[in-house]
Amino acid sequence: MLTIIFVMIAEVLIFVPSVARFRQDYLLARLEKSQIASLSVLASQNQSISATLAQELLDNAGVYNVVLRRDASSQLVLSSPVPGPVTTMVDLRDPSPWYLIAGAMMQLFDPPDGVIRVLGSPTQAAGTLIDVTMPQAPLRAAMIDYGLRVLALSAVISIISAALLFLAVRRFMVKPIKRVVGSMQAYAEAPEDARRVITPDSSIKELRAAEDTLAELQTRLTGSLKQKERLAQLGGAVAKISHDLRNILTTATLLADRMERSEDPAVKRSAPKLVNSLSRAVNLCEGTLAFGRVDEAPPKLVMSPIQGIVDDVLQSEQLAASAEIEFGCDVPPHLMVRCDPEQIYRILGNLVRNARQALEAAGKPGRIQIAAAETADGWTLTVEDDGPGLPPKARENLFTAFEGGVRKGGTGLGLAIAAELARGHGGALSLLRSDNDGTAFQLHLPKEAELFDQAAQ
Repeated sequence: MLTIIFVMIAEVLIFVPSVARFRQDYLLARLEKSQIASLSVLASQNQSISATLAQELLDNAGVYNVVLRRDASSQLVLSSPVPGPVTTMVDLRDPSPWYLIAGAMMQLFDPPDGVIRVLGSPTQAAGTLIDVTMPQAPLRAAMIDYGLRVLALSAVISIISAALLFLAVRRFMVKPIKRVVGSMQAYAEAPEDARRVITPDSSIKELRAAEDTLAELQTRLTGSLKQKERLAQLGGAVAKISHDLRNILTTATLLADRMERSEDPAVKRSAPKLVNSLSRAVNLCEGTLAFGRVDEAPPKLVMSPIQGIVDDVLQSEQLAASAEIEFGCDVPPHLMVRCDPEQIYRILGNLVRNARQALEAAGKPGRIQIAAAETADGWTLTVEDDGPGLPPKARENLFTAFEGGVRKGGTGLGLAIAAELARGHGGALSLLRSDNDGTAFQLHLPKEAELFDQAAQ
């Protein structure tokens, strides 16, 4: 339909000058016939022609009368009664295109019973001017007939062009696009099936580029899905192994505690190291199980005094820390925070434990401090230390499981679990700074109004 409309618009632009050209040719033909008729009369000047022959010459030329100017004098060569006054005058001696176009358009809308006066230059130097009058109705009828024929031809050309364009678009665009859509639908049904990845074969440059991109995307997605499936299976197996291993290690830890009470000097020296190793192994198993639980219980948010939670965390870590590490608390005594106390203890415990281990690994004295403050939109808890800072590789994947380990031998689960627990509160755990002067983490917990705003969004 669009092709037909566009072709018809183009034909309209062609129709106007073509009708003007048709009208000019029609009038010139009448002038030529009138000139031939007048020359025939002039050739027989010595013999008068009958009125019947004169009328026949006028009818053959399609005019009412003919005036021929020769040798600076005008002569009415042929004449017959004119049915009415001249309504239109056309000068064809040196017409401009705009003059012809305007005259043709006016001719179509003029009344059909008018009389036209046409001025022209005789051919073959037969005179200086030929002037004829003729009826307007035959010219107007011929122009309308010509216009209808042009319109019919334009419609045929438009339909043929539209059909060819439709077939071409369907062959080169619609079918390849349908094939791409069909491939996407088939792939969506079973994205793990590599056989459903599209095979690019389009001969059109743009569609071929789209097919190549789609094939690459589907291939990468299929590989990623297979990898995630294997990781999920591996995770399930690791969780089962960690569960059983934790029970075994717990028993071994109890036995190692008894070994510490032995009077054997060699046993006394080895027992603490054995207990520490078993404790790390138990912590690893518990961390793996905690991270693998997709059904982590949602936090039970209650208004809790945060100083008591911070004191419990610092006292617990102080028992395991060396004498060179100091612990500080900068928490207002009566500050109440909306949180789950157990989960906040786990978050702060993870951060303080990492800071303690980093200071011990550096082998120098240090200080760890927890600060808390209330803001207009929530509460902030900051854990700072003056240790050596985090290595660049650790900062890149700090909260990614198994990739964000900050110390040698670490699993990278602690910070990932802490960040997940912070998100469960509607808050966020972020790294404020980490350089040679130390490291600082900040935990932001929103107030109840902000939680409601996030739920509404």
